[in-house]
Amino acid sequence: MKNSLVWFCRIAVGLLFIFSGLIKANDPLGFSYKLEEYFEVFHLTSLNGLALSLAVLLCALEMILGFALLVGARAVKVVWGLLLLIIFFAFLTFYSAYFKVVQTCGCFGDAIPLTPWQSFTKDLILLLLVLVLFVNRKSIKSLANAKTGDNLLIGAAVVSIGFGLYTYNFLPVVDFLPYKIGANILQEMKTPPGAVPDEFEVTYNLKNKKTKGTKTMSDKEYLKSGIWKDTSWEIQGNPESKLVKKGFEPKIRDLNIQDAQGNNYNEELLSSPFYSIIIVAWNLESTNPDAVNRINALAMNLTQNYNTRTIFLTSNAPEQAQKFAKDHKLVSELFYADGVPLKTMMRANPGIILLKNGTVINKWHFHNMPKYEDLVKNYLSKQ
Repeated sequence: MKNSLVWFCRIAVGLLFIFSGLIKANDPLGFSYKLEEYFEVFHLTSLNGLALSLAVLLCALEMILGFALLVGARAVKVVWGLLLLIIFFAFLTFYSAYFKVVQTCGCFGDAIPLTPWQSFTKDLILLLLVLVLFVNRKSIKSLANAKTGDNLLIGAAVVSIGFGLYTYNFLPVVDFLPYKIGANILQEMKTPPGAVPDEFEVTYNLKNKKTKGTKTMSDKEYLKSGIWKDTSWEIQGNPESKLVKKGFEPKIRDLNIQDAQGNNYNEELLSSPFYSIIIVAWNLESTNPDAVNRINALAMNLTQNYNTRTIFLTSNAPEQAQKFAKDHKLVSELFYADGVPLKTMMRANPGIILLKNGTVINKWHFHNMPKYEDLVKNYLSKQ
């Protein structure tokens, strides 16, 4: 019975850690943004420059520990590592939930978004399973001899770190974001007819002018009781509004593409029936200049030979962007949007999106940007 329980915990914890690390390693840049949120909460913004490296290493560590537990390699040290890691994660998720600072922990990336309290509950369950393993850590047997186990761990480390580096340099293998290939951006921004909105409860603080007595009532109680008819009761301060039931929320709700004068171009740019190229460079200070030049050459050929509309989208101020465009002799039209949706739109700086009728046809990191001939052959010659 005891052996069965240990094996159950071993398999459950091992698989969950591998899954958690793998999902985050699929999008290490996105996980690094989440780490930066935590750095800001704990006033450690000096670590922002290390966020990406830490993201890759943390994801790899989860996968390595999970794999090591399954094969039983270095069992005692591995269980110690799992215990310390899950205590650390539980602290972060509890802090996020209790103080309402980071509202999605990123435990499973964007694949399975969890609220802080859901994340904390998950970590408590994992902590219990790890504690069972910790108590019985010396009874965990390896499936291979010590040398083979060490070699397996080295292989797991190479694969885990390599996977994170690959997805960082060539975009996520599986895109869970709302701008994924096949998504229609305009449709993802709309709220369908009949969709249930957020439900809020308003709380009133009341005081009786005659007796000086006080009451706290919800808006429903306030109306039902008829106390509002009694002029001796008056509302003190501002009513407090609290979300009691989450309603429908569009997947994309913060994209606002503008020109330098602040005019909105969402509808015009996202509803064109022709192929258009969106070049996303959300931060011009840290963008890859060589990649920008190569993309610009591609845009020039597409514009001249196929009259393809090419749009350069950035979060920088118009003055900075226009100087950048002049320095790099950009042929694309300049438009602007907030950095948050641009980071979600493209996990590269810069990157390319091929758009038609508002639908994402394809997207590329600047490391594997398509050749002009391939774009013509696969898309433009068929439109």
